[in-house]
Amino acid sequence: MRVLLVEDDTDLSKRIAASLRAERFVVDIARNGEDAQHAGLTEIYDVAVLDLGLPKIDGVSVLKAWRAAERTFPVLILTARDGWPDKVESFKAGADDFLTKPFKVEELVLRLRALVRRSAGHASSKITCGPVAFDAQLGTFELSGLPLKLTALEWRVLSCLAGC
Repeated sequence: MRVLLVEDDTDLSKRIAASLRAERFVVDIARNGEDAQHAGLTEIYDVAVLDLGLPKIDGVSVLKAWRAAERTFPVLILTARDGWPDKVESFKAGADDFLTKPFKVEELVLRLRALVRRSAGHASSKITCGPVAFDAQLGTFELSGLPLKLTALEWRVLSCLAGC
């Protein structure tokens, strides 16, 4: 799963990226709104994590530009702003979810997997194709009911084939 992480706090973005990579996400980082807007318009992402308070261009403006260009990947807003007006503005701009800082990385991972699963049209966290099953919530594969131990490359290939 390819994620665009848009966070201007270098330490926080490194921690989030490391945690997401440990969960087998492929992570691109943008540290300002201008770079984020460009990346979201020119690259293919399964999901984006977007801060609101960014240098150069604010997060809501970035999101509006993505949606105006018909970019439909799910966007989770991750911000310290917890006021109702910020939430309303974000959802009206096209956000799919909203998480406030401080947060648990485990919750972020679960929300991202749920967003991608729903955007792919899967209500259940399990995708089955013949004897192969993928649990998107856990990020695990099974073959005929037995867990598969995969390399990172094998996992990425199978998850792409499963449409995750």
